Amino acid sequence: MLKFMPILLAVLYGIAIYHFSALRTRRELDAKSTRLADPALKRITDGFAKALDVPQVPVHIYEISPVNGLAAPDGRIFITRGFYEKYRAGLVSAEEMASVIAHELGHVALGHSRRRMIDFSGQNALRTAMAMVLSRFIPGVGVLIANFFTTLLAARLSRSDEYEADAYAAALLTKAGIGTAPQKALFSKLEALTEANAGAMPAWFLSHPKTDDRIRAIEKLEEKWAV
Repeated sequence: MLKFMPILLAVLYGIAIYHFSALRTRRELDAKSTRLADPALKRITDGFAKALDVPQVPVHIYEISPVNGLAAPDGRIFITRGFYEKYRAGLVSAEEMASVIAHELGHVALGHSRRRMIDFSGQNALRTAMAMVLSRFIPGVGVLIANFFTTLLAARLSRSDEYEADAYAAALLTKAGIGTAPQKALFSKLEALTEANAGAMPAWFLSHPKTDDRIRAIEKLEEKWAV
């Protein structure tokens, strides 16, 4: 029994982290967000609601400066203030902003948002268990090996989710009569849009597929739909 204790402790740690992270995220978003009321974007989200056959697609502004969009574990969609200000300045069109909303809707519809929180907790548990076990045999290096492998796992899961959310967004944009051109155009703009943040990539792009690969994947979908 004692030899399994590190694994049991890591699992309990992961469960605790999941509940703590979910609560902290919800409180953070509640305290720093307001309902998006932009008329042009509201018309587009109303079009999404009609295409999805739902009453509405509410979107919120998250009051932070990085350029980002996100889907919360509870299913809410957020655009950061920094991203919205790029739109207000004319650097991003309403249709391009809509592609971000469609992408985040994809994460919600496909269950990525909630699963990512669970994955995050599971990865922490796995990292802890691996570090505890490996450190017995290779002290000082076991932690580094555990971090390396769990980081690789997280990146692979993230890339898979992004391709799926991109495909969902492409389908929704097409069904809503917008098309995929704004989606592809925004991918090409993101690096320039984040230069003001010391060149840091937004969280929306961290551990994501390369821009060219994402555009190519959408174009393959377009070719498939055209047949």
